[in-house]
Amino acid sequence: MALVRTEGLVIKKFDYGETSLVVRFYTKDYGKINLIFKGIKSEPQKFFSSLEVFSYNEIIFYKNKNTSLHLASQCDLKENFDPIRNNLDKISFASVIMELLDVVMPLEDKNEEVFTLSFDSLKAICEYQYPDKIITIFKIKILSLCGFKPHLDSCIICQEKISSQARFSVNLGGLICSNCQKKDIKARPVYRGTVATILHIEKNNLANNLNLGINPQIKRELDYILDTFFEFHLEKKLKSEKLAIDLTGKI
Repeated sequence: MALVRTEGLVIKKFDYGETSLVVRFYTKDYGKINLIFKGIKSEPQKFFSSLEVFSYNEIIFYKNKNTSLHLASQCDLKENFDPIRNNLDKISFASVIMELLDVVMPLEDKNEEVFTLSFDSLKAICEYQYPDKIITIFKIKILSLCGFKPHLDSCIICQEKISSQARFSVNLGGLICSNCQKKDIKARPVYRGTVATILHIEKNNLANNLNLGINPQIKRELDYILDTFFEFHLEKKLKSEKLAIDLTGKI
C-alpha cells in the first residue's frame, strides 16, 4: 500500500466496530474517499483532528489498490470553519454542500475544481451575508463541473437555438422550444434572465458570481429548477435541503 498525502473536507463519518471510525472526505487529489481511523474512539489523541463534518484537514493515508476503504495514518486539522459552527443557519447551508458532494460525485474520481469550489464556498458562508445565494451558485457550478448540468444552449430535442419563449423540461434535462413543447407537456416556462444567470454562473468563478445581482423572481425560479432537477435525477430529495428550508425559510 502506498503512503500518500492530501487535503480534504469531511463529508460524513460513521462508527466502525467499537473503537474505530470510517470518515468520508472530499479530497483535492483523490476526489471522494473513505478512510478508516483505527482506535480513534478509544484514543482520540492519536489524530490532531476531531474530524467534524465540513472541517478541512491534511491527511496522510495508506492507499489500498484492492478496496475503496483506506487506512488513515495521520490527520491534522487546518480549518474548522468556526463562524459556520456558531450559526445554526450557516450549518444548514454547509450541510447542503456536503450532501451534494456525497450524492453527486463518484468515489475516487479526482476533480480539483470541485474541491476548490467546495472549500471557497464554505469560506464564503463564513464571511458572506447571504449564504443562500452561495448555495444557489454552488449547485449550478457543481453540475457544470461534474458534467451533469442541464442543457441550456439550445433545444434539447431539435438542437435549434431558442428565439421565443423557452420551457424547461426536468424529465429531458434542458430547454425545449415552442415547436417541441408537446414532447413534455409538463415543461415549465422559464425567464430568459434565469437562463442567462445560469450560463453566467457556469462561466465565472465564485468571487465574481457573488457580485452578480439576482432579482428575487429569478432567484425563486433558479431554486425551483435546480431543486426539481436534483430531485428527479437523484430520485430523492436532499435531507439537508429540507433542514435548510425548515430553519431559514430559504432555498
